[in-house]
Amino acid sequence: MQTNRLRLGICAVALAIAAAPRSVWADPPVTLEYWVYSDYAQGDALKLQQTFIEEFRKTHPNVTINISGKGDDDLTAGEVAGAASGTLPDVFMNGVDVGASLAQVGALKNIYADWIAMPKEYRDQFHPDTIATCTPKPATMYCIPYTGFGTFMYRNLTVLKAAGIDPATPIKDWADWLSQMQKIKAAGKFAIPDETQTWQSVAEIYSGVAGPDDWGADFATKKTRVDPQKFAAALKMFKDMKSYTSGTSRNDQATKDLFISNQLAFHIVGPWVDPTYEQAAKQSGLQYDYVLVPGITPEQHGGIKGYEFIGVAPGKNADVAFAFAAYITDKNQMLRWAKLLSRFNANQAAMSDPSVMSQSLMKMTISAVANAHFNMPPYFVGSFPNCYRQILTDKAAAVADGDMSPQDGAKDAVESLNKCLEQG
Repeated sequence: MQTNRLRLGICAVALAIAAAPRSVWADPPVTLEYWVYSDYAQGDALKLQQTFIEEFRKTHPNVTINISGKGDDDLTAGEVAGAASGTLPDVFMNGVDVGASLAQVGALKNIYADWIAMPKEYRDQFHPDTIATCTPKPATMYCIPYTGFGTFMYRNLTVLKAAGIDPATPIKDWADWLSQMQKIKAAGKFAIPDETQTWQSVAEIYSGVAGPDDWGADFATKKTRVDPQKFAAALKMFKDMKSYTSGTSRNDQATKDLFISNQLAFHIVGPWVDPTYEQAAKQSGLQYDYVLVPGITPEQHGGIKGYEFIGVAPGKNADVAFAFAAYITDKNQMLRWAKLLSRFNANQAAMSDPSVMSQSLMKMTISAVANAHFNMPPYFVGSFPNCYRQILTDKAAAVADGDMSPQDGAKDAVESLNKCLEQG
């Protein structure tokens, strides 16, 4: 009886904040532990989360929800440890790229039956491709897609102009991009961070020559999907860029400092850096914009994309936890999230709203997502060993430093990636 009452409540809260059946109000008190990323538990993001919680409680007054912010590593470690000790939070966030690890330790409930029980109008708010990220096989669904990102390239317009480059002229392809880098170096500036230092940067450049099927792994055969010829082309690009780099990585504070101080032309990263650059524009006059990551041809673009998800833990509170997860991922909530924080999310109905499309950063992110590759697919199927990511950066650095040819580096990389997957 409780499950049926909660499903009635799910439909009401997820679609219209309507009054729930009086029987829900009579349920015994329930406390949900809700874990989120640390930046979602502070400032405007926290205020909005608290608003969602209070709205949900209007139809579920018996439910108390405690929200806790966790750093990326602490979030995953806590969820894995909680699965082993029986102390999992009831509902929580994480990235789809660690979904397989969480599913393997039993941290995630299969919510397929709950999902199918939702009204079609609710389910249709999400693009089938995003639902597929949470659904590794038929009748198995481990999450509801939540927020997300696509990476693109920030450009320092002052640096470009100092190098005699017209920012209004689009970068055509890798050859054109390298030509600009040469001019930037001649002007005494750095063009780009060292893209061989993180696996994300390696993937962002490689996706400028490869297709979606040329990335990730086939866990059934334990083989990488990296194409050796296309990876060789990307490795050559790393070598060609080497003399134009700052020596810092995409994630270093020093990289942002160089960009803000007009010493660095390009920074490939996600929308989370924009608040820092926007503040610098107000305080110190930084002039910048953002464009898609150039590819080997004018039609191809680089960059990676991914999603954060809302997961529900197995256990006695799973039904009401799913009701809350369904509520916060509904269009009305996701639209407010996007408008307040300029943060992309997986709710297609919210993302297509005119009020969202009018925001320049959101428009850029939506375009980046349409062109980028998933960061480490497939999701919820198998876990990538740490050696997999390390091999990508090691081979890229070796070729960039001249220790290997692009062809030898690509061949060695594919062989090493396969061996890494086999050993698990």
